[in-house]
Amino acid sequence: MSKKKVLIISYYWPPAGGPGVQRWLKFVKYLPEFDVEPIVYIPENPNYPLKDESLTYEVSNDLTILKQPISEPYKLAGFLSKKGTKSISKGLIPEAKKQSFVEQVLLAIRGNFFIPDARKNWVKPSVNYLSNYIKKHQIDTIITTGPPHSLHLIGMQLKEKLGVRWIADFRDPWTTIGYHKELKLTKASKEKHLVLENKVLNTADQIVVTSSVTKEEFQEKTNKPIAVITNGYDTQKTEAIVMDKKFTLAHIGSLLSKRNPEVLWKVLKELTEENKEFSKEFQLKLVGAVSENVVKSIEAEGLSDYLHLNSYVSHNEAIKIQKESQILLLIEIDSEETKCIIPGKLFEYMVSNRPIIAIGPKGSDVEKIITETNTGNYFYYSDYDRLKSVLLNQFNAFQENTLQSHPIGLQKYSRRALTSKLAELIHLE
Repeated sequence: MSKKKVLIISYYWPPAGGPGVQRWLKFVKYLPEFDVEPIVYIPENPNYPLKDESLTYEVSNDLTILKQPISEPYKLAGFLSKKGTKSISKGLIPEAKKQSFVEQVLLAIRGNFFIPDARKNWVKPSVNYLSNYIKKHQIDTIITTGPPHSLHLIGMQLKEKLGVRWIADFRDPWTTIGYHKELKLTKASKEKHLVLENKVLNTADQIVVTSSVTKEEFQEKTNKPIAVITNGYDTQKTEAIVMDKKFTLAHIGSLLSKRNPEVLWKVLKELTEENKEFSKEFQLKLVGAVSENVVKSIEAEGLSDYLHLNSYVSHNEAIKIQKESQILLLIEIDSEETKCIIPGKLFEYMVSNRPIIAIGPKGSDVEKIITETNTGNYFYYSDYDRLKSVLLNQFNAFQENTLQSHPIGLQKYSRRALTSKLAELIHLE
């Protein structure tokens, strides 16, 4: 049986770093096992805010990769404010009252002149190029993955032009994502986003989302079939792990201004003041881009001596840090919009054999997954006493050398198992 060809249109691809690249890198890795031949279309000259060269080794030499140039405003805006441009492209948007004039201008331009996003200029040339390729190579299924959601406009136009079957993959929601409010959108710009979102959701043949909360949101906007395929974990060899001798609480990934768990810093301050052993053994490790606000909050609680900041590391190094730390922190903003956010690192946390301390909004997908898999404890921002009690119990277990997690039912979150679900959708006629 010949393999079914599928064209995957993505902005993020190695050497891009960060969580956005992992999802489709892994799908592409396993799709050939399910009688699917992936062909990947990516920008030739992208402006990736994070790079991880180690991920390039995971790309098969047999994979067909198509590239076309992209014109991005971040490069043009760099002369205004290199720091501001890079922060915004990473998603590190400063609080409104702390934004410089240049940052306010950049956000207003980004929000109102580049709809749906700063990669919109890639749509037209991509449609022209891919139309010819699809006809020549007889491809009948295409997949777009966003953000950036402008890539869905490529899929929509190819669907309308050629009648190909189109699967739209949403790694994040569109108009309800938290940072949407920060873009200084005019009423007309908000309406444009809603119109485009509605058109995409009602033109695609199949929609894929990463969380059940997003599925419920989209079901209010379309009758098209929606499948939930979360992110997941991949089996990965690492060198022998030597556990931290200290009682390390580690967070891997960005901590934005609003993702600032002051309840945790206050609990940790109290534990260091009340318990001499805890004070001697505890350390806090933050790996990745950390907002200045978060650092100041930690310092305000007198925790500076315990804090170890580490800038962005490779994916392999992140896995190593996860496995050698005593406790893994997962922090989400306490808001309605973040209930649907399932950080990719959650699944890697789950197979690290380390207990997770997660703090976020009530009723989130993360809360359901952690509870269902027995991989840690989930707290709301008001759970001061319970958080303190659990941390103290975990510290006691650490001292007795019995601290570990006891997960159940993780196999369905393996990248291979998740790819099998995607392959079923691809093979549908």
